Amino acid sequence: MSESAQSKAPSNEWRELLTDSKEIEQFKALNWEGTFFEYLDMVKQNPDVCRNSFQRMYDMVTSYGHETYIDFKKQITHFKFFDDPIEDGRDGVFGIDLPLMKLVHFLKSAALGYGTEKRVLLLHGPVGSSKSTIVRMLKKGTEHYSRTPEGALYSFKWIDPKGEFKSLFGGEEEIACPMHDDPLRLIPELHRKRILTELNRGSKSKYKIAIHGDMDPMSRYFFQELLAHYDGDWMKVVNHVKVRRLVLSERDRIGIGTFQPKDEKNQDSTELTGDVNYRKIAEYGSDSDPRAFNFDGEFN
Repeated sequence: MSESAQSKAPSNEWRELLTDSKEIEQFKALNWEGTFFEYLDMVKQNPDVCRNSFQRMYDMVTSYGHETYIDFKKQITHFKFFDDPIEDGRDGVFGIDLPLMKLVHFLKSAALGYGTEKRVLLLHGPVGSSKSTIVRMLKKGTEHYSRTPEGALYSFKWIDPKGEFKSLFGGEEEIACPMHDDPLRLIPELHRKRILTELNRGSKSKYKIAIHGDMDPMSRYFFQELLAHYDGDWMKVVNHVKVRRLVLSERDRIGIGTFQPKDEKNQDSTELTGDVNYRKIAEYGSDSDPRAFNFDGEFN
């Protein structure tokens, strides 16, 4: 065998070991990007892509199945998600099926919009009662679910490929929505009812598609400036929008945040809400300009 053949063989072997067609396809799916109207087509075909956080978490928990049993004449539901099937039982929780059942009922009520979605959920109990473990499992499960086809969710970013709006976008070609808003929020109030009627027509989802709230302040600023530039032509504004797949990650602070409480005298609320970026004030001239704000708080 020649020296050149000997040197190429190991290289090809490593290449085959490190190349997996399934992983490549998954990478493409997790990094999907498309137009706003491609996203509308996707929502029409699969309305579940625009579920809210409670709906996603409830569907994630129940997707692993459940079983029921009778304990002291009371029917108890055991949700298999809390056995930690993701990591083969590493964080499995046992013996507290009743409190866990109440937790899932809370998620179901919030998912259906019965009012509990407006409340803060506090886990209270003695030391060693699995409070932190339950929260860790929910974070881990939500991350994993967002990487599956069933748990896919999307946000958007602003683009300026031709460099026409350098002053508006600060010279950047792409700026991601800092609050990871659902692209449906880009639809103006005037058109929402008509669009929602069409999206919900014939839907087989157990949830009705709805659009609540407005875009984050920075995205709203971009939207209004572009709308004024194009004389109110909304169709031209969305040409500056690119929808992208969003994968949740606690480590990267995408969709999941962890807040560490401190002494109340040293606690700064900006850790939750974000704060003004003083360097950008010099660039944009005012602290009221939404582009001069860092949306890096745990609530963001």
